[in-house]
Amino acid sequence: MKFNLSLVAVCLAKSAAAFSVNLSSSAQRDVYTMADWAANFGVQQAEGLQLTSYDGQDYFAATQQDIPAGTCVMYVPSDVVLSSSQAAQEFGGALNDAENQLSKAGLQEKIPLFRLFMKILVEYGNGEASPWYTWLNSLPRIYNTGASMTYACFDCLPPYAAWLALSERQNFVNFQKAAKRAPLSDEILSNVTILKWAYNVALTRSIDWYGERYIAPMGDMFNHGTETEAEISFDEDGNCLVYATTDVYAGSPLRVSYGDPTNPSPLFASYGFLDESSPATFCKVMHMKDEMEELGYTFSDLLFYKDTGDITPQVFDVALYYVLKKSDPSLADGFYRTMMSGDEAAKSQYHEQYWQYTKEELQKHVDGTLLDLDKWSEKAKGYDLNTHPRVPLILEQ
Repeated sequence: MKFNLSLVAVCLAKSAAAFSVNLSSSAQRDVYTMADWAANFGVQQAEGLQLTSYDGQDYFAATQQDIPAGTCVMYVPSDVVLSSSQAAQEFGGALNDAENQLSKAGLQEKIPLFRLFMKILVEYGNGEASPWYTWLNSLPRIYNTGASMTYACFDCLPPYAAWLALSERQNFVNFQKAAKRAPLSDEILSNVTILKWAYNVALTRSIDWYGERYIAPMGDMFNHGTETEAEISFDEDGNCLVYATTDVYAGSPLRVSYGDPTNPSPLFASYGFLDESSPATFCKVMHMKDEMEELGYTFSDLLFYKDTGDITPQVFDVALYYVLKKSDPSLADGFYRTMMSGDEAAKSQYHEQYWQYTKEELQKHVDGTLLDLDKWSEKAKGYDLNTHPRVPLILEQ
């Protein structure tokens, strides 16, 4: 069954249907009605696959039967899938001004996400008349992403997590400004709660697939895992296919990857959860960010492994470069040229000769970080949970 859409006409009408999706924090997610809706619109799933919840808030896909590796566990037809390219076609040129503003703000790569954000706002405004109403009504109302945090939250986070979370909030602010150039009703544009909810839905439910953004209702119910059991893909017609990547035994969840499992802070900022199964984390040397980038490294290269206490070699490279730049620029320049040439023997000589300085710098960093963590924790504990409900998550970070 194909959805009949006339999206731009609805936008330009400036008269939204009743906002029947209750966005109150106390509203219950109607997930099982959504599962029936999905089945009626052609979503197919493997025998035994079902949605499960332990608390009535977080729902995830799990199987009650053994599933062999290679099995297609879910199929979502393109008619049900929301895509950034399809949204662009439906809007015609109505988003051009908004997208130009995003480009001027340096957010060209965020335009596919913006198109889904706008699509969700329109479907929300359509209320029960929207073909996707049942799916929208099944979604969370509360999010812990960086876009949902306040500056009080950022003040209690380690620098890297705070920087990522604040960047996500700034992305939302830019979307909010750009949306004012789009054909939406004032009722929606003036309501920050609706705008932030739609942004979080687009951000947390969509998948980047070769530069396009897709949301596959029901296909968005697979949780993240460091170790995964499934993989989501899209075919050339826009159908969503989920395959088991390993043998999955009855009673097990089917998890997919939302991002780099060795660098959980981006997941925290974009999805609002802490991946406690992640084996490693960024070692929090934000003050060495410039040196990291000059040496061609990323945050995912500078890791501390929680179980073993190991530190990736790149941390020592960056720390030494940082020390040398402060103390002797000519030595720093020589070390930089050695790094760029790939001369491992020469690099080892630098590390051996200046190891004591590297060690002292890293020890100072660790001692300072521990003091900062205590300070941030005490500050967070002083917040009222009624006005700062994300405090427990921040304390875990």
